[in-house]
Amino acid sequence: MSEPMEQRIAAAMAELEAVRAAAAQAEERLATASATVRSRDRAVEVTVGAGGELTGLKFLDDKYRTMNPAQLAASVMEAVGRGRARMAREVMDVFGPLTEPSGNVPGLRGVDIDWEHIFGPALSAETGGGWSRRGGDRLRDEIHEDTDPGRTRGGSRS
Repeated sequence: MSEPMEQRIAAAMAELEAVRAAAAQAEERLATASATVRSRDRAVEVTVGAGGELTGLKFLDDKYRTMNPAQLAASVMEAVGRGRARMAREVMDVFGPLTEPSGNVPGLRGVDIDWEHIFGPALSAETGGGWSRRGGDRLRDEIHEDTDPGRTRGGSRS
């Protein structure tokens, strides 16, 4: 014979409360989480928070002194991208178990989260796929535009 409705509701409510508690623990864990990453050329070290925000930036071993602005910018962007990817993976690891179906309550399926939609290209940056040559070229174009003699600081862009 099947369980009475009251018992199934009680089990579902207990499961819901357990999920809420686990989500609160996950949020607490990520509140202070960060990732520190060095650029591949070891010229830059960045620290990125759980939300992908840049919280620290260090230029290492005076390497930046011999780099042109485009190279330095590319190193910073590469390290930030890898740091964001690392934090995105950690967020996925922490919240991933909350997306799985319940084993205790039949019919209570897990939450379907589109991680790619949430984190976008940050997920592929850790393996080098997020910072393509084309993106770096856009950055160099911006740097070049900012140094045009006809431009003033704070001017609007067309």
